[in-house]
Amino acid sequence: MLTGTVQWTAQERVVHGTPAADAVPAEIERIGAKRVLLTTTRSLTNSRLVREVTSALGDRCVGRFSAIHAHSPREAVIAGAALAREVEADHLLAVGGGSVTDATKTMLLALWRGVSDVDALSTLSPKRGSPPLKPLDSDRIRMTAVPTTLSAAEFTSGAGITDLQRKVKLHFGHPRMAPIAVILDPAATLDTPMELMLSTGMRAMDHAVERWCSIRSHPLSDGLALQAMEMLAENLPAIKARPDDLEPRLNCQLAAWLTQVAGTALAPNGASHGIGYILGGYAGIPHGITSCISLAATLEWNEPVNAERQRAVAEKLGRPGARACDAMRDFVKSLGLPTRLGDIGIAADWISELARQYDGTGPISTNPRPVRGADDVAEILQLAA
Repeated sequence: MLTGTVQWTAQERVVHGTPAADAVPAEIERIGAKRVLLTTTRSLTNSRLVREVTSALGDRCVGRFSAIHAHSPREAVIAGAALAREVEADHLLAVGGGSVTDATKTMLLALWRGVSDVDALSTLSPKRGSPPLKPLDSDRIRMTAVPTTLSAAEFTSGAGITDLQRKVKLHFGHPRMAPIAVILDPAATLDTPMELMLSTGMRAMDHAVERWCSIRSHPLSDGLALQAMEMLAENLPAIKARPDDLEPRLNCQLAAWLTQVAGTALAPNGASHGIGYILGGYAGIPHGITSCISLAATLEWNEPVNAERQRAVAEKLGRPGARACDAMRDFVKSLGLPTRLGDIGIAADWISELARQYDGTGPISTNPRPVRGADDVAEILQLAA
């Protein structure tokens, strides 16, 4: 008999298909916030989207923080939290992709716990085997998210933040880090570069495939993963073919949401995600691109233990009877995205160094085919070379 516990985040609402300039002020009014700090990146700070949202908020927008870079460095988290204190913000609004969302989620943690330097922030990242942070009554300020990519960071209560000095990704978690509301406006993605849009769509595909192939299956995660795979397989090529069509963009946003509903605890991710953390934190590769490279290789390495499960992946990609790894590589190629480490400038002689970054924790430790150390990680990377 199937037993277990499904833990929901503290997310309350997902508004989809409504223009952000209409939905944001309505949500802020509903929440009752009076002083909103908008967080974003320099590339978006003067965009139509940010201008319209800022204008719609009026005098409720008390500041803008746009110094968030790729991979969400610790320094950006501390600087953003400092500005939030300075302007006495009572709500944060993240407009951007996964790096913006993760940094803003962790700013909440810094604000809740009075953290003002990077070393103190790192102490809030749980060590292996330690219990998660317990919510306190003082953990009150929340955030809303308007995503511009398909990373789906807005649907989780965790965040990955980069320690630039050690070149490692730190992970933070707290139930209230999940945005209280998410606004899925497909028009918000129109200024997103095509490679970024499609590659973060592959990140969503990575979520769906690794949920379906997880070491623990569950009817909830299984059904959502299969639906998400089908939607992404149909709509990512449509975005490439018809860039101005909002419908496939919204369908991909909804698919990315589906991949996160069940949560990682119910159906853990595997080595593709873990290798993505290594390639991101150590080599600085964007996470969407890491999924383009690691997913097919991980499917190939896992084939001896879950080939039957993988058949559904190939079917959802429109390749019944094919090996899932081959179908996935061909799908990524059809989007014009890289499929090999060499495509992104990582030579084969880097593989041993990259593999040594695995510390026995994270998604690699919950891979369907057990990964017993750096040598196994190197084997997977070799399949991606």
